[in-house]
Amino acid sequence: MTGTTRTAADDRDSGRRGDERPDPATEAFLAHRNLLFTVAYEMLGSAADAEDVLQETWLRWVGVDLGTVRDQRAYLVRITTRQALTRLRTLGRRRESYVGSWLPEPLLTAPDVAEDVELADSVSMAMLLVLETLAPVERAVFVLRDVFDVGYDEIAEAVDKSPAAVRQIAHRARAHVAARRPRGVVSAAETRSALDAFQRAAETGDLQSLLDILAPDVVLLGDGGGIKQAVLRPIVGADKVARLLVVGLGRVPDTASLWPTHVNGHPALILRQDGEIDTVVAVRVDDGLITGLYAVRNPEKLSHMEREVALRR
Repeated sequence: MTGTTRTAADDRDSGRRGDERPDPATEAFLAHRNLLFTVAYEMLGSAADAEDVLQETWLRWVGVDLGTVRDQRAYLVRITTRQALTRLRTLGRRRESYVGSWLPEPLLTAPDVAEDVELADSVSMAMLLVLETLAPVERAVFVLRDVFDVGYDEIAEAVDKSPAAVRQIAHRARAHVAARRPRGVVSAAETRSALDAFQRAAETGDLQSLLDILAPDVVLLGDGGGIKQAVLRPIVGADKVARLLVVGLGRVPDTASLWPTHVNGHPALILRQDGEIDTVVAVRVDDGLITGLYAVRNPEKLSHMEREVALRR
């Protein structure tokens, strides 16, 4: 049940007794639930909105005549995609008025997510920010084809386009992503090593040590959502980022502490203050140096950091 909101399917499932099996619709939905959540999350960058999409998917799924469904997984993915597309267009308008930089909602993920390198790469903060630059249909096509290996005919049904048009959209989206995505796949060990060095430097306030681990063109993005203080615009350059971090961390109370964790399939840090999560810090690493720092402080985006979320392809 991890990673999604309670649906009628949950209530029906929890009400079973003994060896009683759920009805076929509920059984199919539960079997593919983590997959559907992952599809919705990659399209939206928001766990809360992905959960709403799953609720809408369930409500439509229970009205389907299962006797007419040849492939339940494909049918459920199609419903989820359509609902996510509708919500994505609405979210685009909301994000235009967002205070400061908008960052994806971080997820506390189980270690097994990192073992699926392609899945971990697709849900990384860096990749989700790249996907944000795609138009809604381009994003849906890219996610379904390149991450979940859905066939062109199935994608065409999900996005109401012809298979030929979907192929063209996929080609265009793939080129767009390739020009902006991280330069190569970085191992969890390499990311952890860079993050450990960053943590030591941050905790000691050692400016030179920070400069040593930051790439010259590093970019710092902060998301406070207008609720918590955060940088409103991207900060670019190792010297500017390092000095800002030294000053900012110098103001952090002694009751605060940095803790290593896994966020979106990659090593990350949580800053806790008086035991409560204050900031989630994710990083992008290239060639052993940190090229991207993503600090999420908006409390409305931190609710999924208290329990692990199951992501599946």
